[in-house]
Amino acid sequence: MAKVTNPILPGFYPDPSVCRANGKFYLVHSTFAYFPGVPVFESDDLIGWKQIGNVLERDSQLPLEGCGQSEGIFAPTIRYNDGVFYMITTNISGGGNFIVTATSPEGPWSEPYFLGEEAMGIDPSLFFDTDGTCYYIGQRYKKVVTHNGDCEIWIQKLNTKTMKLEGEAVAVLDGFQKNAVWPEAPHLYKKDGYYYIIHAESGTAFHHSVMAARSRELFGPYEYCPCNPILTHRHLGKDFPVTCAGHADLVEDGNGNWYMVMLACRPQEGHTLMGRETFLAKVVWEDGWPVVNPGVGYLEEEFEIPAADGAVRFFDEDRTYTFAEQKIAPEFLSLRNHRENVMSLSARAGYLRMYMRADSVTQQAEPAYLALRQQHRDFEVEVRFEAVFGAENGKDSVGITLMQSNEDLVRAEYVKVSGKDKLLAIRRVKGKDEILLSADADGQITGLRLTVHGLKAALGYLLHDEWKTLATDVDIRTLSTESAGGFLGCTAGIYASGSGEDHGGYADLASFTYRCL
Repeated sequence: MAKVTNPILPGFYPDPSVCRANGKFYLVHSTFAYFPGVPVFESDDLIGWKQIGNVLERDSQLPLEGCGQSEGIFAPTIRYNDGVFYMITTNISGGGNFIVTATSPEGPWSEPYFLGEEAMGIDPSLFFDTDGTCYYIGQRYKKVVTHNGDCEIWIQKLNTKTMKLEGEAVAVLDGFQKNAVWPEAPHLYKKDGYYYIIHAESGTAFHHSVMAARSRELFGPYEYCPCNPILTHRHLGKDFPVTCAGHADLVEDGNGNWYMVMLACRPQEGHTLMGRETFLAKVVWEDGWPVVNPGVGYLEEEFEIPAADGAVRFFDEDRTYTFAEQKIAPEFLSLRNHRENVMSLSARAGYLRMYMRADSVTQQAEPAYLALRQQHRDFEVEVRFEAVFGAENGKDSVGITLMQSNEDLVRAEYVKVSGKDKLLAIRRVKGKDEILLSADADGQITGLRLTVHGLKAALGYLLHDEWKTLATDVDIRTLSTESAGGFLGCTAGIYASGSGEDHGGYADLASFTYRCL
């Protein structure tokens, strides 16, 4: 037996989908406006997960230009059949629902097969029946809508050779509760002669829940489980340590043991900074229905499952990244497209050059931004670099930021304005900057540091090989989902900006360190 510690993937890893192939498990997640899109994780035991790549790593696969930070890629599903991996998702900012395929989960993955206007709605999933026939299942608004979130679950045959929907689209469910809102995230399975649909309901916030339905026939009629919701935390109250549980996917381990992955949140004093994280629960079957965490009924922080002891969680360790091998680790995120236009691994050996010609992180644009997800309540990010500012009359900068979106963030900025080098500590709330501190830079700054303890942050800088404090006790509750809105957790990273103008400036990033405190 081995111990599971929840969340199995802490930080901004929402809308998990899981499959098993060739004796291993694979997980994917939503990424919204971040690039590359849809990380792929691999595990031998459902406990220790390692990111092995990203599904959408080319601009041609992932058009994101101009999209809002909570737009872009919604709710992917990963499935495996007959030697091929399939990932289906929605780019709500460019093309709608599409499928990509690969023979290896590390990639490369194909260019998108867009399903067109016939595949309306979001949260698509795929199901391969025992005869190999593939079916699409998704969510869409009803033809006649009576209230906000009045949606239905529908199924249609998919030809995997032509990547086209065929036959009739059949609506099969419209929610368990009376006047249900947002029945979504459906996944279809087959077990012991029944077809099962697991879907979310009541929105992705506090009232989030998981419903189960079954039918002897694929197109129904389906009956709902009398014990629905089979998982929710809404009855536990807003002060419970884990909230918003829902958006689930089932997997069997090959030995008859069943598990469920789902998203949930861990607020701090009512404020969620890390967004929607990925949790794991045990599932048993009673009277032909799935029971989640029997005898407990909610997500446990720790429990045991049959697995080899000693599984490693890579994100529990301090990590320092360098660029001597001229590559960017797959867990790093940028925003939107054209990463190669604003960053270069070849301009200087051993460094990542970030050009100050790029847009600002405060714009809904394509900044030179390299970040990791916040994965701990107490953590620190430290970047070391060499900055070369451009024209004397320009406004070039390099900075470190904790970002919820371009509208809500905290940052320390080393900037040249009208020929003068300055240090700024700034909090941005709902699109408006508040300068917390402004000081002249007394020499060349070669590093910046962001330290977070709970709902407070501190900002520091490196001068003459000595770390100095720029600002302390910065209130970061404004970066929470509850304050800022949206679907995102925070990311922390370095940026370079010329506010959209090329003054010839750049920052050569030497190292990026993430420490859990």
